[in-house]
Amino acid sequence: MGTVSIADAKARLSELVEHAAGGETMQISRRGKPIAQIVAAKAPRKRIEIAALRAMVEKMPMQPEPAGAFTHRMRNKARY
Repeated sequence: MGTVSIADAKARLSELVEHAAGGETMQISRRGKPIAQIVAAKAPRKRIEIAALRAMVEKMPMQPEPAGAFTHRMRNKARY
């Protein structure tokens, strides 16, 4: 994380924004005390297409046994 004074931040704002867009956090200080940070904005999350999700789930094979029975069987195997 880089630190710059508020006067330098005013003069070099475009440069600081480019650094932030590249993933670097820039801290702005006044009289040596941190007062703000410039960080990259989070990219919006992609929406999930329900139809595609349902199609994917329908292609998955059914499990041959319930999860509880599987867990019980695996625990018993590990004990002995």
